[in-house]
Amino acid sequence: MRLCDLKPACGSVKKEKRVGRGEGSGHGKTSGRGHKGHLARSGGSTRPGFEGGQMPLQRRVPHLRGFKNTRKIEFNILNVEDLNRFDSGTVVDFKLLEESGLIKKKYSPLKILGDGELNKSLVVKANYFSKAAREKIEKVGGRAEVV
Repeated sequence: MRLCDLKPACGSVKKEKRVGRGEGSGHGKTSGRGHKGHLARSGGSTRPGFEGGQMPLQRRVPHLRGFKNTRKIEFNILNVEDLNRFDSGTVVDFKLLEESGLIKKKYSPLKILGDGELNKSLVVKANYFSKAAREKIEKVGGRAEVV
């Protein structure tokens, strides 16, 4: 067997439809386009979305208003009072909070806010801290570490 012997599978390659080559071919005269009219002309087709003169869908549906900020960062927000469930001296990080069910968004940064009171000394590791949260953690003898 040589390269010149290779052929495509039988029936997988169809012959090109040659139109306008005489009446005997079956595709002569109007070349399968019918008589006159819009579709018989070159470039004769309707634009995308044209519905025969009926008001098209993209014009029937009301325009959505407003603005959607796609670069907005969605935070996992946690208040200082939520950290009271952990024992004193615990290192509270993303993994521990996820296991305890306090964090819902797996790939979003964690921000600690200062609502409520903290009674235990903890080492808290998060991406962001509010000023009040940092003060409350350090007031009890804990540490607020930015990851």
